[in-house]
Amino acid sequence: MGKVFICAEIGINHNGDIGIAKKLIDAAYVAGCDAVKFQKRDIDLVYTLEFLDSPRQSPWGDTQRAQKEGIEFSSAQYDEINAYCGEKKIEWFASSWDIESQKFLRKYNLKYNKVASAMLTKYDLLNEMASEKRYTFISTGMSYYEEIDIAVEIFKKHNCPFELMHTNSTYPMKVSEANLHVISNLRTRYGCKVGYSGHEEGTLVSIAAVALGATSIERHISLDRTMYGSDQKASIEPYELCGLVKDIRAVESALGDGEKVLSDAEMEIRKKLRGA
Repeated sequence: MGKVFICAEIGINHNGDIGIAKKLIDAAYVAGCDAVKFQKRDIDLVYTLEFLDSPRQSPWGDTQRAQKEGIEFSSAQYDEINAYCGEKKIEWFASSWDIESQKFLRKYNLKYNKVASAMLTKYDLLNEMASEKRYTFISTGMSYYEEIDIAVEIFKKHNCPFELMHTNSTYPMKVSEANLHVISNLRTRYGCKVGYSGHEEGTLVSIAAVALGATSIERHISLDRTMYGSDQKASIEPYELCGLVKDIRAVESALGDGEKVLSDAEMEIRKKLRGA
């Protein structure tokens, strides 16, 4: 088993504030994450006019449109994110929710793509994404095997490298609903790497996923879970992220390579206790 890829999902927990986004990037960098991830939407393509005009109280106004626009970064802000991650030498990417957003992300020459669970059956978007042939993480929350079958075939058709991620799309997820044995079932069914994207409180389930062979871990991060935002409560804070990365690396070390060998230290004990 290779090194587990650890992604800190900033998502929309920046609340449209580039300063908060940079602090979250800093937290991921200090913790030792491999990447940070955002979410990109063209709200007029993703949502209906009726929905956008419907009421919702938020720091930006009293409609869904005001809230959705408030948490979306501009092109200039993404330029700033790209430059900042370059300075920190940490990878960044984003899950796009529409084809125009996917095309927008191409300007940054990112290493990775991400299919959000909500987008797994948006097959036009998946075809657009797979055509880029970037390594893609595919979250499988809310999905039946038959739907995952189609998504996998799209990426295979385009010869696009991918990795599935077992996901339960409840926020926050109850530990009893993690069903981590799905990781091995996905690996057997599709013959590919399988990671885990978690929305639970704490880090225990994510660490257990690594012990069961998850090749990537993605967790939402927050400066403070009491902040405004629908994803904050299903996130971990910077000190928890540091602990998670440390524990994942420890589990990797503990798993070893599976070969039954006696170390020099164990041989010394053998000599003392067995005499040979």
